[in-house]
Amino acid sequence: MVKVLKKCGGLPLAIVSIGSLLAGYRSPESKYMWETVLKSLGSHIDNHPTLEGMRRIITLSYDHLPHHLKSCMMYLSIFPEDFLIAKDRLLRRWIAEGLVAEKRGLTLMEIAEGYFNELVSRSMIDRAADRVTDTDGREQMCRVHDMMLEVMVSKSLEANFVSLLGEAYQGMPYDRVRRLSIHGGVEASSKMAEDHGRKNKIKGMNVKHVRSLSMFALDGHKLLNQLDEFTLLRVLDLEKCTGLGKRQMDDICRMYLLRFLNLKGTDVSVVPSKIDQLEHLQTLDVRATRLEDLPKTVTNLEKLESLLYSNKDRYWDFHWEAPKGLRKMKALRKVNNLTVRSNIDVIEEIGELEQLQELDISVIPEIDEAHQDKLDESLSRLYSLRCLNLQIVTNTEWKKNFLQNLKSTPPRLLRYVRLCGTLQGKTGVLGVPTLTDWVSKLTNLVEFAIAWAHLRGDTLFDVLSKLPNLKTLTLEISFHSEKKIVARTSHKFPALTELRMDGVRSVPEVYEFEKGCMQNLETIFLSFGCYKQRIVGIEHLTNLKEVQLTGTKENQTMVDTLKELEEENARRERNGSNLLRVKVRYE
Repeated sequence: MVKVLKKCGGLPLAIVSIGSLLAGYRSPESKYMWETVLKSLGSHIDNHPTLEGMRRIITLSYDHLPHHLKSCMMYLSIFPEDFLIAKDRLLRRWIAEGLVAEKRGLTLMEIAEGYFNELVSRSMIDRAADRVTDTDGREQMCRVHDMMLEVMVSKSLEANFVSLLGEAYQGMPYDRVRRLSIHGGVEASSKMAEDHGRKNKIKGMNVKHVRSLSMFALDGHKLLNQLDEFTLLRVLDLEKCTGLGKRQMDDICRMYLLRFLNLKGTDVSVVPSKIDQLEHLQTLDVRATRLEDLPKTVTNLEKLESLLYSNKDRYWDFHWEAPKGLRKMKALRKVNNLTVRSNIDVIEEIGELEQLQELDISVIPEIDEAHQDKLDESLSRLYSLRCLNLQIVTNTEWKKNFLQNLKSTPPRLLRYVRLCGTLQGKTGVLGVPTLTDWVSKLTNLVEFAIAWAHLRGDTLFDVLSKLPNLKTLTLEISFHSEKKIVARTSHKFPALTELRMDGVRSVPEVYEFEKGCMQNLETIFLSFGCYKQRIVGIEHLTNLKEVQLTGTKENQTMVDTLKELEEENARRERNGSNLLRVKVRYE
């Protein structure tokens, strides 16, 4: 052990990489493996302790990976340096490329999750902070250390696993391209073309065998005049590319083997009805586009598992009206921005999506109580559902809100629920029985978020504090209608470790914690913005380890909160307790 640590030269990445590699070798018989690793490091660390030695250690960690994980790691060379990768995007690409092997009793996504977690545990992939946006909600992100990526690029190019096009990769052969990733845009490509005596680098390539095409340049569309030549594509990732039009969309609809299509952040305004020709498509991501609707033929995509859709110009008032024929999409596991109106047949079809695990759905005023009952029944039949984002759009004409009409038992596998929408009706606040009757049944719930509910008093904490598995609670804009909310001594929250106050704005102004409440709470996130917020009784949160604050430098209440946290740390130091970690991000 000591000898191996010495070889690491005190370099953090080296120590973590070797530690992760050897973590699985703990038996007495593992001594041989430790000695083998020590010899493999050789004198490289001694002679080149910062660069070549690091590469040696990373290469050693890679060489000891199982074969299937080696392919998944090399795949990361597709992404540019310092690129934040959405975990869902990565895993679905692995699946589309055939890098995830089937196992009885598990979905491919569950197996891919296992691959990902294994690579994280080996410190090959780093988790990054979740990204939270209006269009995407919360997304899990990851990244790869620069030197780790350098080694993966080297391995990928050596095995002809990935071909990279960009200024940093000039002079590379492109005779037989399988996976093409374009970095750096037109200028880099033009320069490379000149070096090879060609007008267009892609035009000079043999692209008939390309299975994967990825672009990380905003002007990458200028390189897509030959898109119709990519006939064998399984993965097409054009996120944030500009200028995609009808011609490109027509070309895409002829890529009959396509499994993964990412057009997120593009200016695409129409999806052709012949999209249903992509009979193998598993993932369709058209979030933050200029689409006003999806063709009804999308219901013919019977292998589609993930359908993500939003309009970059009309996020708050834009939803996709579920078409008749939804029941044909038996493979669907994830769908967002779905709206139900007055077609009771469509509402019933939602309950037939037996594989559905993540649902983002809006209920609007046009549906009457009979339709609400049918939707309630359909939701209760989604036995595989893990995540539910339920948005309730109401007006003063409603006699009864949808949430107050929920009678069925929620799906037992639900782990995440977000409720967004007022719980008020004509006769005043009607949210108390609703929240108690339905939410209190969510015994397997791990994360709960609420916005625009306008609750009062102790209603929220009275119910949620009894949920046995709730770990994360997110309080968003207008969840409460009074100036103060109190976590009382009776609000134990047996499993709660994380409390997020995200963009709450003007009310409540005060979050008070009584002695004995939230006994296992470890982390608080509080977003001030330019609004007044205060924490009272933080000394009563005896297990609290970290406080993260976000706001403007001019916000005096945030300045005051920082002073109070300093005083709390001084008190803890006097008592010999662990100090709070305080993190601040200025907007």
